[in-house]
Amino acid sequence: MKRRDDKLASRPALIPTGSDDAAAFRDAVRDVAPLAEPGKITHSRKRPQPIPQQAPCDAQFASADSLSDYIPLEIEAGDAWSFMRPGVSHQTLRRLRRGYWGIQAQLDLHGFTRDQARLELIAFLNVSGQRGFRCVRVIHGKGLGSKDRGPVLKTLVGSWLAQRDDVLAFCQARAEDGGSGAVLVLLKTSVPGSVKS
Repeated sequence: MKRRDDKLASRPALIPTGSDDAAAFRDAVRDVAPLAEPGKITHSRKRPQPIPQQAPCDAQFASADSLSDYIPLEIEAGDAWSFMRPGVSHQTLRRLRRGYWGIQAQLDLHGFTRDQARLELIAFLNVSGQRGFRCVRVIHGKGLGSKDRGPVLKTLVGSWLAQRDDVLAFCQARAEDGGSGAVLVLLKTSVPGSVKS
């Protein structure tokens, strides 16, 4: 059986503390040779600056110039007008007219100039798309307050909506939803299989 003194005797000698610490360290590393230089030159790489990217829906519709006033859409005053993107079924348009999808948001363009209305519509549709809205209402008015007492914004709104890839269809609102002074808009959804056409 080993005694406690034997255990203490088998331990290496401790380096003395105090003013002799530095001298003891130099004595301990006296025979150590420095590593050879590797002979390599290490270049510091400059990382390229990140390029900011817009979200796909923002990139497509970011500026006010993205919607033209000069794309004609035949609309006569008082008509129950509508639009369907190619590939959208007539049943989808009928459902939109009958209120199959609830209105999730609305934009009222009363009192806006043409340029203001375009900017408001772009922003409204972008936000509606980001929030995953399916059906929205745009109130353009009947044009009774305009110089020619005609639906100036109605025609423009129809043209602008037809230019948007995220608009599947639109139609004049039902009487209880604004009638000829408003339009119901069916938007694409980002969830696969959620388009009912």
